[in-house]
Parts: sequence; structure tokens; C-alpha cells
Amino acid sequence: MAVSMPAAAEVKIALDSPPDLEKSGTYVWAHTFGNYLNEHGMDAEEYERNSLGEEAERLDQVSQGLLEVSMSDAKSAGTLNGTVSGASMPYFFDDLDQLDMALDKGGMLARINEGTTPKGVRVLDLVMTGTATGIFTTEVPIRAFEDMQNVRMRALDEVQINTFEQWGSKGTIVSWSEVPNALQTGVAGGYINPAFVPLTYGHTAFIKYFTNAEMSPSVRVAIASEDWYQSLSDEEREIVEQAVNAAHEANRKLVSDDSAVLKQLEEAGIEVIELTAEEREKFRAASQPIYEATDMPEGALEAWNTAVGR
Repeated sequence: MAVSMPAAAEVKIALDSPPDLEKSGTYVWAHTFGNYLNEHGMDAEEYERNSLGEEAERLDQVSQGLLEVSMSDAKSAGTLNGTVSGASMPYFFDDLDQLDMALDKGGMLARINEGTTPKGVRVLDLVMTGTATGIFTTEVPIRAFEDMQNVRMRALDEVQINTFEQWGSKGTIVSWSEVPNALQTGVAGGYINPAFVPLTYGHTAFIKYFTNAEMSPSVRVAIASEDWYQSLSDEEREIVEQAVNAAHEANRKLVSDDSAVLKQLEEAGIEVIELTAEEREKFRAASQPIYEATDMPEGALEAWNTAVGR
């Protein structure tokens, strides 16, 4: 039942993916969040991907109070507080439940916000785009750790380049809009992403292999304007918090089972490769130095270790 309250300005929700409720974890989060607000008396509206600006522009708009909510990359939030980068460390978490425990009971979401809210940005939730990230390649199937040798991978940032170097591979930073061309011309021979990505973005014509490496959570962030959040009444803030809870649950439900999307990959002609426990351990062991190299504030890595009980 809708709650009676004074009419408020529209809550703009900037999307970061196509509106696909079957594959896109961030869209499931945003759509559930917006629906909950609308059903409880707050006026929310979705805005399609990049219609309100690209990543940096949206972050700036949120920090200035010009945009209420944005589905954004963790790298953007990391420019405000690098603690959030810990959520994407390869093979650091046993599973998604352990990450959620660290965020909630371990206090890491609150710690992230201690760094971001003074800069005008509240991290509402860490959102999974899909199931845990794996390795997509165009020419070389990754069946063992050694297969990564000399494969040039598309990297999102310097952190991924460091990751690939630890694995004996190479990385080259390519913007997302240029990825199809890079893969087709051989500038890059693959990328790290959740299983749904080539299906949603039309890459199945040139991606041939998917190694279900379960490397790390496929983290993005739902961010909100702190000015907007603080302007809410107690009643409105409670609705927003409940909307976040509903969106979180819907997101985690979507990404809890990868069987359907793996089948869709195979139907699209992409071979799905499962690593043996031995090969996965090689990736995990090679990833250990990355944790110390991850750009986070002093004490953040120790806090993440404590939050997961290490």
C-alpha cells in the first residue's frame, strides 16, 4: 500500500545496461528499487544507459546532487574511496555470501561510506552484474592456468593489467565501446566478465570460449546523492532503505544460479570450460600478490581480512 506523503521531485535512476530482467543483474536491482519507490509513494523513473552521461559524468552529477541514483562502476566509487576496490579482488572471497557478510556484519559497506559520503556520494549497495566473473577468449581456450601465457587480454584498468601479469598474461586497456573492434582485430584476445555479457552486448560472433573461472564477484555499485538522501524525511528514508533491501534480494536471486546463462552460451556456439580444482588453485595462488597491490586506503586490506574472518 502506498504511503501518503507530500509530492516529491522525481527520483532519477540512471541505468548502466540494457533493460534485461533475465540477464542483467544491475537492471534487476534498479528496476526492483524503482518499482518499490513508486509503489510506496515516491516518484521514480528509469533513464536508459548513458542518456544522462557516461560514468564520470554521472558520478559528478550524483556528487553535486543533480542525479539521485546511478548504477555505476566500482572504479568510479573507488576514486572517492578505494576501499570498495577490495570487493573485486580475485579469489579473495569464498563465495558471494562471504562478501555480503563482510559488507553487512563485517561493516565494510559502512566503512566505504565513511569515505564517500563526505564527497557527496552514498553507496547504497554493491550490485552483481551477473554470476562470478570468468574468462572469455576468441582464439585460445583456457583449460589450465598455463594457457593464459602470452594471451593479450582487454583490461578495464591498471588493476586488471596487474592481475593478468600475475597470471603470466598481458593486458591492454580498452574502453568498453571499443571492445568489439579490439577482439575482432586481435588487439585483445579476450576479457574478464560475467557469463551473460557477450549475450547481452552481441559479442557471440567472435567470442569462442568461456572458462568458468569464478574469479571474483562481478561488482558494480548503486550510488545515490548524499544531498538527496539527507533531504529525505524519516518516512521517505525508510522507504528507500526497504527498496534497497528488496533490490538486493532480487539481484542476489538472479545471480545465484548460472545454469541457464551457461546453456545460452553453448547455444550461441561458445564452448563452456570448467576448471578442475587443481587449476583453480593455481589461479588463486597466483592472485595473492594482487591484494597488497590493490589501491586502497591504509588499513583497508586488514579490514577486509577481518571482515571475512581471516
